This record gives sequence, structure tokens and C-alpha cells, in this order.
Amino acid sequence: MIVRLMKGVFGSSLIGLFGCSAQPPLKTVEQVDLQRYAGTWYEIASFPNRFQAGCQATTATYTLSPEGHVVVENRCRRDSLNGSPSYIKGKAFVVPNSGNAKLKVQFFWPFTGKYWILDLAPDYSYAVVGHPNRDYLWILCREPKMDETLYQQLCQKIQTLGFEVGRLKRTPQF
Repeated sequence: MIVRLMKGVFGSSLIGLFGCSAQPPLKTVEQVDLQRYAGTWYEIASFPNRFQAGCQATTATYTLSPEGHVVVENRCRRDSLNGSPSYIKGKAFVVPNSGNAKLKVQFFWPFTGKYWILDLAPDYSYAVVGHPNRDYLWILCREPKMDETLYQQLCQKIQTLGFEVGRLKRTPQF
């Protein structure tokens, strides 16, 4: 209870500073083939966040650049499936010795965000991406719809990783 209260008042960084974190360190998948990961992903669900407020029909497209980083293009429709299109382009850089499962994403220099691949289908048909502080989470799929049984299985796994599954909000797609 005290840890939860401190997190709500001071943020997760203060809890980590004092070593009071109730969660074990978050683990990623062991290895990601970025060639196979590249392409378009549909957001099936996510934790609401300010930079995606009002987004629907959200997609993320990843392209490998000749310079060695990943080009990130996020698209959505604002406030409805027929709303005005929104687009942002950024870069992602692989964290060394992470098996390509940890990236630093940058949309505005010099700021970066942690993008950790927590679960990945063997055929790269779905992915679960989060942040080590467990405040950000996305369920992604290669198709705009995900099988409900698979979605529920992923929610169970996400919960075992220490995420608050009740915060997940499904993303309307076309």
C-alpha cells in the first residue's frame, strides 16, 4: 500500500531510487530479427497516454535504415475512425547487447523513450511492447483484429509481468 501510494504521488523513479520497487525487473524476449519485425503493426490495445490521446485506427510502421537505425512511423485517426489523420516520424536505436529486444525511440531530439519487446509470436504475427517502469504498454498485431482467445492469453501473461491489465484500452480499428 505504501509503495503504491508513493508511486502515485512521486512517480516510479522515486521508488526505484529508494529500492522499494515491488516488481522484479522486467524481462524482454531473448532475440528479435529486425528484418522480420519491420513492417506495419496494428495497435490492438494500449495503456492510455497523453501523446496518443484521441487516437483510433493506430498503426506503427518500422523500416530498417541504411544508417543502422529503425525508422518509426506512427499513424492514427483523431477522435473517430473517420477523423483527421495524425502522423509522426521518429527513429529507434537498438540497445547494445539486448538481442535487438530493447530499443530507444526518439521522436523529438534529444528525448528518447524505452521500447522493450516483451513477447513476440514465433511467426512475428503479434508483439507485446512495454516500458520497464510498467507505465506504458502496447499489444500489436499484423492484422487489424486479433483472435479473442489470443488476446486474453496475452492479457494473462502481461499480468504475470506486473502490468495492471485493467488499464488496457482496446484500440478501434477499421
